[in-house]
Amino acid sequence: MTQNQAIDTVQIVNPTGGSAAVLICEHASHYIPDALNHLGLPLKARDSHAAWDPGALGVSLRIARKLDAVLIASNVSRLVYDCNRPPSAPDAMPARSEVIDIPGNFNLTPVAREQRTQMYYEPFRKAVVEQVDKTTAPIIVTIHSFTPIYYGQKRHVEIGVLHDRDTRLADAMLNTATAHTNAVVLRNDPYGPDNGVTHTLREHALPGGHLNVMLEIRNDLIQTKDQQNAMGDMIASWLVDAVAAIGAQGTVQCVA
Repeated sequence: MTQNQAIDTVQIVNPTGGSAAVLICEHASHYIPDALNHLGLPLKARDSHAAWDPGALGVSLRIARKLDAVLIASNVSRLVYDCNRPPSAPDAMPARSEVIDIPGNFNLTPVAREQRTQMYYEPFRKAVVEQVDKTTAPIIVTIHSFTPIYYGQKRHVEIGVLHDRDTRLADAMLNTATAHTNAVVLRNDPYGPDNGVTHTLREHALPGGHLNVMLEIRNDLIQTKDQQNAMGDMIASWLVDAVAAIGAQGTVQCVA
Protein backbone atom coordinates (compact mmCIF):
# COMPACT_ATOMS: atom_id res chain seq x y z
CA MET A 1 0.00 0.00 0.00
CA THR A 2 1.27 3.45 -0.82
CA GLN A 3 1.96 6.04 1.86
CA ASN A 4 -1.04 7.82 3.32
CA GLN A 5 -1.87 11.23 1.95
CA ALA A 6 -3.39 13.75 4.35
CA ILE A 7 -5.49 16.54 2.85
CA ASP A 8 -6.65 18.97 5.54
CA THR A 9 -9.32 17.16 7.56
CA VAL A 10 -9.40 14.16 5.24
CA GLN A 11 -7.19 11.09 5.17
CA ILE A 12 -6.77 9.34 1.82
CA VAL A 13 -5.17 5.93 2.13
CA ASN A 14 -3.71 4.09 -0.85
CA PRO A 15 -4.64 6.84 -3.34
CA THR A 16 -3.36 4.82 -6.33
CA GLY A 17 -5.28 1.67 -5.42
CA GLY A 18 -6.49 -0.32 -8.41
CA SER A 19 -9.72 -1.76 -7.02
CA ALA A 20 -13.18 -0.68 -8.11
CA ALA A 21 -14.09 -0.57 -4.42
CA VAL A 22 -14.09 2.92 -2.92
CA LEU A 23 -13.98 2.57 0.86
CA ILE A 24 -15.33 5.35 3.07
CA CYS A 25 -15.04 5.71 6.84
CA GLU A 26 -16.91 8.82 7.93
CA HIS A 27 -16.47 8.27 11.69
CA ALA A 28 -12.83 7.18 11.77
CA SER A 29 -11.55 9.72 14.30
CA HIS A 30 -12.47 11.24 17.65
CA TYR A 31 -10.19 14.25 17.13
CA ILE A 32 -11.68 17.61 18.12
CA PRO A 33 -9.60 20.65 17.05
CA ASP A 34 -8.20 22.71 19.92
CA ALA A 35 -10.02 25.79 18.67
CA LEU A 36 -13.33 24.14 19.60
CA ASN A 37 -12.28 23.68 23.25
CA HIS A 38 -13.19 19.97 23.28
CA LEU A 39 -16.80 21.05 22.54
CA GLY A 40 -17.09 21.35 26.33
CA LEU A 41 -16.84 17.57 26.78
CA PRO A 42 -14.88 15.59 29.38
CA LEU A 43 -12.25 13.14 28.17
CA LYS A 44 -14.47 10.09 28.69
CA ALA A 45 -17.12 11.48 26.37
CA ARG A 46 -14.54 12.54 23.77
CA ASP A 47 -13.19 8.99 23.65
CA SER A 48 -16.60 7.30 23.60
CA HIS A 49 -18.62 5.95 20.69
CA ALA A 50 -20.55 9.22 20.70
CA ALA A 51 -17.47 10.87 19.20
CA TRP A 52 -16.47 8.21 16.64
CA ASP A 53 -16.82 4.57 15.53
CA PRO A 54 -14.20 2.60 17.48
CA GLY A 55 -12.52 -0.07 15.39
CA ALA A 56 -14.02 1.07 12.09
CA LEU A 57 -10.81 2.64 10.78
CA GLY A 58 -8.75 -0.45 11.63
CA VAL A 59 -11.20 -2.67 9.74
CA SER A 60 -11.28 -0.23 6.83
CA LEU A 61 -7.48 -0.13 6.60
CA ARG A 62 -7.34 -3.91 6.46
CA ILE A 63 -9.97 -4.10 3.71
CA ALA A 64 -8.11 -1.42 1.74
CA ARG A 65 -4.93 -3.48 1.96
CA LYS A 66 -6.62 -6.75 1.03
CA LEU A 67 -8.44 -5.27 -1.98
CA ASP A 68 -5.84 -2.65 -3.01
CA ALA A 69 -8.65 -0.13 -2.60
CA VAL A 70 -8.65 3.60 -1.93
CA LEU A 71 -9.94 4.54 1.51
CA ILE A 72 -11.29 8.00 2.35
CA ALA A 73 -11.63 8.72 6.06
CA SER A 74 -12.60 11.78 8.06
CA ASN A 75 -9.92 13.04 10.43
CA VAL A 76 -12.32 14.80 12.82
CA SER A 77 -14.94 13.64 15.29
CA ARG A 78 -18.49 13.27 14.11
CA LEU A 79 -19.43 15.63 16.95
CA VAL A 80 -17.55 18.38 15.11
CA TYR A 81 -19.24 17.43 11.83
CA ASP A 82 -20.83 14.11 10.98
CA CYS A 83 -19.68 13.49 7.42
CA ASN A 84 -22.53 11.00 6.94
CA ARG A 85 -25.08 13.79 7.25
CA PRO A 86 -25.99 16.67 4.91
CA PRO A 87 -25.45 20.22 6.18
CA SER A 88 -29.21 20.67 6.56
CA ALA A 89 -29.50 17.83 9.09
CA PRO A 90 -29.62 18.94 12.74
CA ASP A 91 -27.44 15.97 13.72
CA ALA A 92 -24.68 16.98 11.32
CA MET A 93 -23.50 18.95 14.37
CA PRO A 94 -25.50 17.29 17.14
CA ALA A 95 -26.32 18.99 20.41
CA ARG A 96 -26.93 15.58 21.99
CA SER A 97 -25.73 12.05 21.24
CA GLU A 98 -27.72 9.32 23.01
CA VAL A 99 -27.26 10.39 26.66
CA ILE A 100 -24.40 12.85 26.15
CA ASP A 101 -24.98 16.60 25.78
CA ILE A 102 -22.48 18.45 23.56
CA PRO A 103 -22.25 22.00 24.93
CA GLY A 104 -20.06 23.23 22.10
CA ASN A 105 -22.87 22.49 19.66
CA PHE A 106 -25.63 24.25 21.59
CA ASN A 107 -27.37 27.05 19.70
CA LEU A 108 -24.95 27.15 16.77
CA THR A 109 -25.71 30.10 14.52
CA PRO A 110 -26.23 29.61 10.78
CA VAL A 111 -22.85 31.28 10.25
CA ALA A 112 -21.12 28.87 12.65
CA ARG A 113 -22.77 25.89 11.01
CA GLU A 114 -21.70 27.07 7.58
CA GLN A 115 -18.12 27.55 8.79
CA ARG A 116 -18.02 24.00 10.12
CA THR A 117 -19.55 22.70 6.89
CA GLN A 118 -16.93 24.41 4.74
CA MET A 119 -14.03 23.45 6.99
CA TYR A 120 -14.86 19.81 7.72
CA TYR A 121 -17.55 18.45 5.42
CA GLU A 122 -16.77 20.00 2.06
CA PRO A 123 -13.16 18.71 1.84
CA PHE A 124 -14.43 15.23 2.69
CA ARG A 125 -17.29 15.40 0.20
CA LYS A 126 -14.96 16.69 -2.52
CA ALA A 127 -12.45 13.90 -1.90
CA VAL A 128 -15.18 11.28 -2.31
CA VAL A 129 -16.55 12.94 -5.45
CA GLU A 130 -13.10 13.06 -7.04
CA GLN A 131 -12.34 9.43 -6.23
CA VAL A 132 -15.69 8.15 -7.48
CA ASP A 133 -15.34 10.16 -10.68
CA LYS A 134 -11.93 8.69 -11.52
CA THR A 135 -12.76 5.08 -10.61
CA THR A 136 -14.09 2.83 -13.34
CA ALA A 137 -17.43 1.29 -12.30
CA PRO A 138 -16.96 2.32 -8.66
CA ILE A 139 -18.39 0.21 -5.86
CA ILE A 140 -18.96 2.33 -2.76
CA VAL A 141 -18.58 0.67 0.64
CA THR A 142 -18.89 2.59 3.90
CA ILE A 143 -17.68 1.06 7.17
CA HIS A 144 -19.06 1.86 10.63
CA SER A 145 -19.29 0.37 14.11
CA PHE A 146 -22.05 0.44 16.72
CA THR A 147 -22.39 -0.13 20.44
CA PRO A 148 -23.56 -3.45 21.97
CA ILE A 149 -25.85 -1.52 24.33
CA TYR A 150 -28.02 1.40 23.21
CA TYR A 151 -30.30 3.28 25.61
CA GLY A 152 -29.85 0.35 27.99
CA GLN A 153 -30.98 -2.27 25.46
CA LYS A 154 -28.70 -5.07 24.28
CA ARG A 155 -28.27 -5.41 20.54
CA HIS A 156 -28.08 -8.97 19.24
CA VAL A 157 -27.17 -8.09 15.66
CA GLU A 158 -23.41 -8.35 15.08
CA ILE A 159 -23.07 -7.10 11.50
CA GLY A 160 -25.61 -4.89 9.79
CA VAL A 161 -25.82 -4.76 5.99
CA LEU A 162 -27.48 -1.46 5.19
CA HIS A 163 -28.84 -0.01 1.98
CA ASP A 164 -31.07 2.72 0.66
CA ARG A 165 -33.27 2.14 -2.39
CA ASP A 166 -30.51 0.32 -4.30
CA THR A 167 -30.41 -3.15 -2.71
CA ARG A 168 -28.19 -4.99 -5.21
CA LEU A 169 -24.94 -5.26 -3.25
CA ALA A 170 -26.69 -5.61 0.09
CA ASP A 171 -28.81 -8.45 -1.31
CA ALA A 172 -25.73 -10.22 -2.66
CA MET A 173 -23.89 -9.85 0.63
CA LEU A 174 -26.84 -11.17 2.62
CA ASN A 175 -27.20 -14.10 0.21
CA THR A 176 -23.52 -15.02 0.62
CA ALA A 177 -23.12 -14.17 4.31
CA THR A 178 -23.20 -17.71 5.69
CA ALA A 179 -20.32 -18.73 3.43
CA HIS A 180 -18.10 -16.18 5.19
CA THR A 181 -19.27 -15.70 8.77
CA ASN A 182 -21.33 -17.24 11.54
CA ALA A 183 -22.09 -13.79 12.95
CA VAL A 184 -25.65 -12.57 13.32
CA VAL A 185 -26.07 -10.59 10.09
CA LEU A 186 -29.22 -8.55 9.49
CA ARG A 187 -30.55 -6.13 6.89
CA ASN A 188 -30.86 -2.44 7.82
CA ASP A 189 -30.10 -3.17 11.47
CA PRO A 190 -29.36 -1.57 13.93
CA TYR A 191 -30.08 1.41 11.66
CA GLY A 192 -31.67 1.97 8.29
CA PRO A 193 -32.46 4.71 5.80
CA ASP A 194 -35.30 5.99 7.96
CA ASN A 195 -32.68 6.92 10.58
CA GLY A 196 -30.91 9.21 8.13
CA VAL A 197 -27.74 7.10 8.02
CA THR A 198 -27.51 6.55 4.26
CA HIS A 199 -26.50 10.09 3.28
CA THR A 200 -23.15 9.02 1.80
CA LEU A 201 -24.88 6.39 -0.33
CA ARG A 202 -27.52 8.87 -1.47
CA GLU A 203 -24.97 11.56 -2.22
CA HIS A 204 -22.26 9.55 -3.96
CA ALA A 205 -23.71 6.24 -5.17
CA LEU A 206 -27.39 6.49 -6.05
CA PRO A 207 -27.20 9.38 -8.55
CA GLY A 208 -24.68 7.50 -10.69
CA GLY A 209 -26.24 4.08 -10.23
CA HIS A 210 -23.09 2.76 -8.54
CA LEU A 211 -23.17 -0.42 -6.50
CA ASN A 212 -23.09 0.43 -2.81
CA VAL A 213 -23.50 -0.84 0.71
CA MET A 214 -23.06 0.41 4.27
CA LEU A 215 -21.63 -1.99 6.84
CA GLU A 216 -22.19 -1.69 10.59
CA ILE A 217 -20.05 -3.87 12.90
CA ARG A 218 -20.73 -4.25 16.61
CA ASN A 219 -17.71 -2.66 18.24
CA ASP A 220 -17.08 -5.34 20.87
CA LEU A 221 -16.09 -7.59 17.96
CA ILE A 222 -13.33 -5.25 16.73
CA GLN A 223 -11.66 -3.95 19.87
CA THR A 224 -8.14 -5.21 19.12
CA LYS A 225 -5.93 -4.98 16.06
CA ASP A 226 -6.13 -8.74 15.59
CA GLN A 227 -9.93 -8.60 15.69
CA GLN A 228 -9.97 -5.70 13.23
CA ASN A 229 -7.65 -7.53 10.84
CA ALA A 230 -9.69 -10.73 11.04
CA MET A 231 -12.91 -8.80 10.42
CA GLY A 232 -11.31 -6.89 7.54
CA ASP A 233 -10.06 -10.11 5.93
CA MET A 234 -13.50 -11.68 6.20
CA ILE A 235 -15.34 -8.65 4.81
CA ALA A 236 -12.87 -8.32 1.93
CA SER A 237 -13.47 -11.89 0.77
CA TRP A 238 -17.21 -11.47 1.37
CA LEU A 239 -17.28 -8.38 -0.85
CA VAL A 240 -15.36 -10.19 -3.59
CA ASP A 241 -17.86 -13.05 -3.46
CA ALA A 242 -20.89 -10.73 -3.48
CA VAL A 243 -19.61 -8.58 -6.34
CA ALA A 244 -18.87 -11.71 -8.38
CA ALA A 245 -22.39 -12.98 -7.73
CA ILE A 246 -23.79 -9.78 -9.21
CA GLY A 247 -21.50 -9.97 -12.23
CA ALA A 248 -20.49 -6.34 -11.79
CA GLN A 249 -18.30 -4.48 -14.23
CA GLY A 250 -15.85 -3.21 -11.64
CA THR A 251 -12.93 -5.38 -10.55
CA VAL A 252 -12.80 -6.33 -6.87
CA GLN A 253 -10.37 -9.03 -5.81
CA CYS A 254 -8.17 -9.87 -2.86
CA VAL A 255 -4.55 -9.06 -3.69
CA ALA A 256 -2.90 -9.37 -0.27
